[in-house]
Amino acid sequence: MRLIVRILKWAAILFFASTFAAVLIYRFVPVRVTPLMVIRAINPQGTVKQQERERHWRHQWVPVDRISRWMPAAVVASEDGHFYSHHGFDFKAIEKAVEERRSGKRKRGASTISQQTAKNVFLWPGRSWLRKGLETYFTILIEIAWPKERIMEVYLNSIEMGAGVYGIEAAAGFYFNTTADKLTKRQCALIAVSLPSPLRMDPARPSAYVQKRARQIMRYM
Repeated sequence: MRLIVRILKWAAILFFASTFAAVLIYRFVPVRVTPLMVIRAINPQGTVKQQERERHWRHQWVPVDRISRWMPAAVVASEDGHFYSHHGFDFKAIEKAVEERRSGKRKRGASTISQQTAKNVFLWPGRSWLRKGLETYFTILIEIAWPKERIMEVYLNSIEMGAGVYGIEAAAGFYFNTTADKLTKRQCALIAVSLPSPLRMDPARPSAYVQKRARQIMRYM
């Protein structure tokens, strides 16, 4: 019994030490590869064309000062309106999501940009309680260790923006044949609207819904 307790104790120490070290390292070091990139490359989804793109993903890290000023504004307006004021969790959005589920309305996402960043960088996709618990843990860590600007920088460089397209520099080149710093206000809005369903929505060929939603986002921006 003592041996088991000792093993569990050292396992816990190793887990907390390694995860906190990883968060501190990524406070300064660019995130070049995420678990989702590897998972998609090994087990691609979608059409044959999308699967081929996922096997040879596009990703290029760019610092936040080389990203259009409209892009952070667009994702805040679209994904997380209280990003700069909350501490990782938007409890009002969570409460609204719970109420809508109970009333049978369309399910609303309540994940903040901080939560999505934690998931993208450190975890695998899924909906298990274990993954959600780890997401909460890593969200708290990055909110403590990273300033908001760094969270936004990592988010925009790591999020999936299409089949085999990761990060804003790759998205700018793939969809609009430009670079992240030259994206227009409208282009940023179109990309932001597509983020909840990046494998289904195409910012370069927006549907009527995407165009309407992008106009709303531009007003909020």
